[in-house]
Amino acid sequence: MKYLLSLLIISLIVSCKSERLKPPIDYSFKDEDIPVQESWNSEVTFSDSGKIKAILFAGHIQVFPQRNETLINDGVKVDFYDEEQTKTTTLTSKRGRVDDLTTDLYAIDSVVVFSDSVTIYTELIKWKNEERKIVSDKFVTIISPTEKIQGYGFESDQSLKNYTIYRITYITRRDSVQ
Repeated sequence: MKYLLSLLIISLIVSCKSERLKPPIDYSFKDEDIPVQESWNSEVTFSDSGKIKAILFAGHIQVFPQRNETLINDGVKVDFYDEEQTKTTTLTSKRGRVDDLTTDLYAIDSVVVFSDSVTIYTELIKWKNEERKIVSDKFVTIISPTEKIQGYGFESDQSLKNYTIYRITYITRRDSVQ
């Protein structure tokens, strides 16, 4: 019994003196992969000379200044305003990205843009901040009180009053649209 107890104590001492293992370090991780700022359920106002251009509502915002971009997830909603500070158009999507150099917004996935008389459906739209235009090179569907138009490539003012589809694939009078 004494020998067994001595053997147990010696084995404990030997095992306690063994070198500690260091965890492996992942050197592939880069600083630009970490946002410097994050916010949830946010509201961001875009303005010029004290006049509101747009208000962005977002579920989750991540700011990456090293990449000059801001990522928006968990729902995007943007209300656009005219020179008289009247809301003209609303844009919604599942996610988006803001180019921090130009403040252009890219709305991505299930994009819907609507005004009081026009609704646009597509998968990707870019809002050009400087020009106050909405553009897309993807497939779009535009529904107005008088017609339904589908095609590829689209450009409009942000109030959706003057729009163009570049390659129309389908057009019909609205009174026959179900």
